[in-house]
Amino acid sequence: MNHPTKPDVRPANPHFSSGPCSKHPGWNLENLNSAFLGRSHRATDGKARLKLAIDKTQALLGLPAGYVCGIMPGSDTGAFEAAMWNLLGPRGVDVLAWESFGSVWVGDAIKQLRIENVRGFEADYGSLPDLSRVDFSRDVVFTANGTAAGVKVPDYDWIPNDREGLTLLDATSAVFAQPIDWAKVDCLTFSWQKVMGGEAAHGMLILSPRAIERLETYRPPWPLPKLFRLTKGGKLIAEIFTGETINTPSMLALEDYLDALSWAEAIGGLPALHARADANAKMLNDWVDRTAWIDNLAVDRATRSNTGVCLKIVDPDVVGLNADAQAAFAKSIVAMLDKEGVAKDIGSYRDAPAGLRIWCGSTIETSDVEALLPWLDWAFAEAKSALAKAA
Repeated sequence: MNHPTKPDVRPANPHFSSGPCSKHPGWNLENLNSAFLGRSHRATDGKARLKLAIDKTQALLGLPAGYVCGIMPGSDTGAFEAAMWNLLGPRGVDVLAWESFGSVWVGDAIKQLRIENVRGFEADYGSLPDLSRVDFSRDVVFTANGTAAGVKVPDYDWIPNDREGLTLLDATSAVFAQPIDWAKVDCLTFSWQKVMGGEAAHGMLILSPRAIERLETYRPPWPLPKLFRLTKGGKLIAEIFTGETINTPSMLALEDYLDALSWAEAIGGLPALHARADANAKMLNDWVDRTAWIDNLAVDRATRSNTGVCLKIVDPDVVGLNADAQAAFAKSIVAMLDKEGVAKDIGSYRDAPAGLRIWCGSTIETSDVEALLPWLDWAFAEAKSALAKAA
């Protein structure tokens, strides 16, 4: 390829981090001036703000009747751990993993909860496990979108409506960006700092009527930490799902999440959020398709993420390097673009294959993705030139 000249136009927003994600367009710290600060979150007005976040989330996602939504400590990890510790145990469990976070859930089911009948279905980065092997007479644990691999489930058709077990879904980088078939989901978690670009430390837990029934009819054999307790006296602690959090939340982070939800409502709700993420991912993947040195890590196009898009460098000269040298090459591209103020935090996840990871969620403007593309070509050419000189 000819060595491209250094581009003149930079993205207006260089924040392409996959979590915490970029703030929404128009975000301003002054938007948080109404935060309920210096008061107890258990005061009437504090609980009202927390309930407002729950109500807005339910409305924006279009949750079916009977589903409940609550604010949990510990981000998505805390919310999902609470779900596993409360719901798993009475049946065998199938756990799907195709990147680092899914592998954590496999390890937790086997090593921490020590459930005797666990089957782990794992796949390499870039691919999904064989979904046809999942047994829905068992409980099933999976991620909707593998943040570190850029691989999502293509749909929910593989999950039967008449399943016997529960489905537990980690959807932290999928919710608000990809369609969720709620009839196929019994428990879903996500975090504020992912798709909507909120602040960290809090997660959301959504439960179906089937999951609530499990909570009220099953008592796990292991001790439950206070931060995970969802029932009392054999009944769901309903207050958790109306704004009374288990522990003290950050009301400043809450206000930031409310601001993101208000922005989403103003631009057209869930359809608009989906459309923005789809447009961003299409802009990036169209460039990938016409660019010889790069490819999408996801093998099957139907499984390509539209949020955390993971890319691998396929240039023969780079592929021929050892693993450490390949990683160093990718990091040199990341460092160049960071120094230029063009793209922040676009390196691949630490456990993933060396490459790039570019966030395309709805808080990103498509014009910024478009402006980034020539910079990627320039940085690759610069890194390739340095590699040739060092040879």
